[in-house]
Amino acid sequence: MSQGETSSHSRRTLRFGAMGRYVFGAAALLLGVAGLVLHDQLISNWQLPGIAAFIVVTSVAQTIGGAAMLLPKTAGLGAGILGIVYLVFSLTFVPGIVARPEVYASWGNVFYQLALVAGAIVAYGSASPSTAHAARLYRGAVVLFGLCNISFAIEQVEFLARTVSLVPGWIPPNAMFWAIATAIAFALAGLALAVGWKSLLASRLLASMLVLFGVAVWIPIVIADPRTSSNWSEGIETFAIAGIAWIVADFLGRESPAREAALRGG
Repeated sequence: MSQGETSSHSRRTLRFGAMGRYVFGAAALLLGVAGLVLHDQLISNWQLPGIAAFIVVTSVAQTIGGAAMLLPKTAGLGAGILGIVYLVFSLTFVPGIVARPEVYASWGNVFYQLALVAGAIVAYGSASPSTAHAARLYRGAVVLFGLCNISFAIEQVEFLARTVSLVPGWIPPNAMFWAIATAIAFALAGLALAVGWKSLLASRLLASMLVLFGVAVWIPIVIADPRTSSNWSEGIETFAIAGIAWIVADFLGRESPAREAALRGG
């Protein structure tokens, strides 16, 4: 590849990576604004006193962090803020696991938040120079994101009837086909990311699938019923995770073969 071709490829890679940051940042910003407007816990489960203050503080933090993610110079700061917020959110679901560990939904809620934490970590790594130790942390976050996607697959199977109900009837061949196919896709993508095999391809396909989810499923649902908080939370979170898959794809695309081997444990 010539120097000019290499430069052109680098510019395309940067644009591709920036799109993931924009999608994740915009989704986090919207979650913050929606939390303030609806005054509701969209993706957390705070059960201690001070719920009103918790909602305001975390919604403002998401708004600030998301807005910061949209600007290259403050993307690292924004990712750091979002990572802390979503880690706190994940901890709010732990009491549910302790109370009913046999119910997988309790575990699934934690994995949804950990996916956002993993995305924030990788986004921070993409925005900041990293040492070898930090690079291992970022690659570990990619593995965590893969495990979260395996959890998404498990939840789709556990709540298969609801998954089927979300698929628009106009999409052939039928809703059950797509409910099962997307569960398999989540599982395969998660496994690929967790073990480091074909992980770049998996992250790109995952980002594409999640964007299609958001456009074909959640935007129409929110338009039809904007008063239901869960529609906003699940819809926006879908775009947030799509942005994370995009960011992960960019991160993996810039990894050297040696680092890819390290991710695989080779």
